[in-house]
Amino acid sequence: MPKQPHKFAPSGLALLIGSLPVSDYDQALSLITKYTPAIPLWPQLPSNPLERMLNQFIEGLPGIIETDDRTYFELSSDDFESEQLKFYEDYLRVSENLAQTLDSRFAVSDTRAHGIYALRDSCTSVSPTAVKGQVTGPFTLLTGLSDVQHKLGYYDESFRDMAVKCLAMKAAWQVNFLRIFNVPTIIFIDEPALAGLGSSAFISIDKDDIAADLSEVISAIQQAGGMAGIHVCANTDWSFLLSVGLDILSFDAYGFFDRLAACKNDVYSFLDKGGIIAWGLIPTADEKLIASETSASLAARWESNIEELADGNWDKAAIFERSLITPSCGTGALTLEAATKVLELTRDVSKILRDKYAKQ
Repeated sequence: MPKQPHKFAPSGLALLIGSLPVSDYDQALSLITKYTPAIPLWPQLPSNPLERMLNQFIEGLPGIIETDDRTYFELSSDDFESEQLKFYEDYLRVSENLAQTLDSRFAVSDTRAHGIYALRDSCTSVSPTAVKGQVTGPFTLLTGLSDVQHKLGYYDESFRDMAVKCLAMKAAWQVNFLRIFNVPTIIFIDEPALAGLGSSAFISIDKDDIAADLSEVISAIQQAGGMAGIHVCANTDWSFLLSVGLDILSFDAYGFFDRLAACKNDVYSFLDKGGIIAWGLIPTADEKLIASETSASLAARWESNIEELADGNWDKAAIFERSLITPSCGTGALTLEAATKVLELTRDVSKILRDKYAKQ
């Protein structure tokens, strides 16, 4: 097996993606610590409108307007230029010393991410192997937010640059905030809008521009001392994502393993560089499908998939050492019963595979 550049080898530990279908943070943390105690994450609760994907990480970003009906940006106000200047002054200050994000405009408030504060407050009662946070990806944010004339933020160079820098610093803030646990910190960049990358829907998008934006966020996480992952819950250009310098690739292995397996050489190169794969083995899109699966069937599914992926250097045990077991996506849109089943399956599939492949 090739030498591992990274010390963190998760060996099939269970990990969740983020959202849960509850409105109480104590209940959410109770579920997280029950089913994934080795790597707890801070919960996102879609029942709170401020925790939705386009709202949670836009505090401190100049030009943002939030109403009951719409969130958009406006760059023509009288005070925008002064706000923009102050934004870049703050950015330059903290980017030179990322620890300063803790006391800056880039902190995420309790009203928009109460879960991270609740997770921090639990630090004396848990002993994790690692902890996880998450941030909306730049491409997803910038193709979701538009101005008053409905021009996407992605196509406004001024807004795009500020948004990418804002997300990068908020990701670095999380690494610093969660340092209290004194274990590796994982930050997933959630990029559902990258589904279909490489298709005709994205024909006018320059991948180099997407890569530059992602690399800025990834670099901020890594420079702060964290591990950067990207989560895409549908098909995308996997070779492209594997090339942008991330530490962890999180994907829907239940629905799209064959698409990743078609990029075997890129997967091997990623693993050779110390990359980790988060296998989204547990389905989340269809409650009937969730009910039909068992931990044994899903563990067998992983083994069958890895037989197809393994080569002379990377056998099942070697790949497993560099693997996490996750749901295919968050569970915030499910019923609590279905979400609990997903969490149970995640825990149990991890246990089955760890009992068989993890080094003792």
